Amino acid sequence: MLREIVQNHDIAFSNRPRSTAAKALFYGCTDFGFTPYGEYWRQVRKISFVNLLSLRKVEWFQFVRDEEVEELINKIRRASVKSESINLSEMLMAVSTNIVSRCVFGKKLSGEEDKFGELSRRISVLMLSFCVGDMFPYLRWMDLLTGFIPSLKQVSRELDVLFDKLIKDIALELEDDDDDEDDIKKDDFVSTILRLQRDGLLEMDLNIKAILVNMFVGGADTTSTTIEWVMAELMKHPNVMKKVQEEVRNVVGKGKGNKSKVMVNAEDINKMEYLKCVIKETLRIHPPAPLAPRETMASVKLGGYDIPANITVFINSFAIHRDPNWWDDPEEFIPERFENSSVDYKGQDLEFIPFGYGRRGCPGILFGIATLQCVMANLVYWFDWKLPAGEIPHNLDMTELNGLAIKKKRPLHVLPLMSHLSSFQV
Repeated sequence: MLREIVQNHDIAFSNRPRSTAAKALFYGCTDFGFTPYGEYWRQVRKISFVNLLSLRKVEWFQFVRDEEVEELINKIRRASVKSESINLSEMLMAVSTNIVSRCVFGKKLSGEEDKFGELSRRISVLMLSFCVGDMFPYLRWMDLLTGFIPSLKQVSRELDVLFDKLIKDIALELEDDDDDEDDIKKDDFVSTILRLQRDGLLEMDLNIKAILVNMFVGGADTTSTTIEWVMAELMKHPNVMKKVQEEVRNVVGKGKGNKSKVMVNAEDINKMEYLKCVIKETLRIHPPAPLAPRETMASVKLGGYDIPANITVFINSFAIHRDPNWWDDPEEFIPERFENSSVDYKGQDLEFIPFGYGRRGCPGILFGIATLQCVMANLVYWFDWKLPAGEIPHNLDMTELNGLAIKKKRPLHVLPLMSHLSSFQV
């Protein structure tokens, strides 16, 4: 049925349902995720892609990923020296947020500004919370009594305060810029957009705040959650952990580089085929948004059914990824299934759609995968990993917590052990 949608009805299924939560948190659905399909959506998506999510931009911001991952590795190393277990889930959210904030705002957020990680989690939960008014419009008043509407307004106010301050600060910096200003500082997303607006090169009325919510929820929350699942699956399957570590360490080698730099670089990662298989298998079992909703723009006949216009349709990627008609032993974590396989996550192979499909597929695949691969390669290269005392890998709790991105219910606590490769770096 999904193939029939893509081949015959992609435009008809190219809207997103504009829920109460989406309207409140994404500024009236003026972002590229929830805005109706049409000219505004095309322009917003194009601007966002060209100025942040394109291959050229992803490669340009490699230095940001390297620096933030280096800082992460150093934090873990200090805990390893003291034989302390760490809350890896918390660390991964922090590094993902730092990477996104530096690419979007040109700086790492601190103090009162450093709330995007927390807000992303709250947005993720609110987006999938039950809203009475969405199901029964005449009972919309009940959402006030349940506290749902007040929660939406509170998060929206906090976002507004943060965005207003950050955008104002960047606008003031641009006013003070001269021709010799460092290009790296100018190349962050907000500076680029404000400069285009100032110079009259941006013809449309762009809602920057709505797009920023997209980037933090999609770029930070889903990325950190996916890395968390990769590490959880590796902890649960020590044989896979050993195999991926052997590959990464053989590709990188020992003693390459110097102690001030992260040794696993993008060129190395391109050669790590098994690591990519592990990431794909994790995305198959734990797709970031397994029930991606669409809304019909017109009435269609699909699979013998008449589907009216303005109907919300859920594409169940969780079920598709575990369909035994497409996958052998679908419930098992077997990265080897992707070896010598052309199946990819870019939306062309409809049995594997962790990032969606068609016109409304995720535009941030390159950005997210680059961060995911960089973090994972360094984590398995520098350290050996164990669960805290008393925990057995086979019994690791993999319970999911509902939200826009499906994360682990219990944070992943692990014990990092310095490998012989990293001992000379301390």
